[in-house]
Amino acid sequence: MIILFLSLILFITNGQETAKNENDMKFELVKLPYAVDALEPVISKQTIEFHHGKHLQTYVNNLNNMIQGTKFENAELETIVKESDGAIFNNAGQILNHNLYFTQFSPNGGGKPSGKLAAALVAAYGSFENFQKEFETAGAGLFGSGWVWLAEDKDGKLSITKEANGSNPVVKGLKPLLGFDVWEHAYYLDYQNRRADHLKELWKIVDWTVVESRY
Repeated sequence: MIILFLSLILFITNGQETAKNENDMKFELVKLPYAVDALEPVISKQTIEFHHGKHLQTYVNNLNNMIQGTKFENAELETIVKESDGAIFNNAGQILNHNLYFTQFSPNGGGKPSGKLAAALVAAYGSFENFQKEFETAGAGLFGSGWVWLAEDKDGKLSITKEANGSNPVVKGLKPLLGFDVWEHAYYLDYQNRRADHLKELWKIVDWTVVESRY
């Protein structure tokens, strides 16, 4: 009887600890929808391993630790980005940015968007090619670390935004559709200081089906 009682206590304690651990790890590393070497030569296996497996994992770990005991402990990621500041904002923003970034690529990507998104791009920029040029120029001209985004407002109007460091268009009330990372760790192993070349190559792996689904 004593043994059964102790076993029950152990079971309850383990369950509580498991629940605690799951709560401590609210946010998890996003799973890649492709193999780590699938985007080569545009993005190398080594860059994916460092960028996704180390940089992004660090942001995830940091945020999970930082939000414990705060008003953001049970908040959704976008809510944290919109309402936080300082270190919590930086890490939450980078998780949101990278979740969108890594899931927008495919080894079978490239080409052009279609449907409503294609029409909206033509309406806003005259042609898809003009949009590409403006997007690349914005990314290449962003000083320091940050992101260039294609975003839409509540009426579906498109715009290109430049976000410093870990910021995201959601802080401006916009919905992010497509983002290129211009932090050096995103491209330096493959392109060194040639950021513009990196941005131009990324079009070859954009999964427009995913981007269109966000619009």
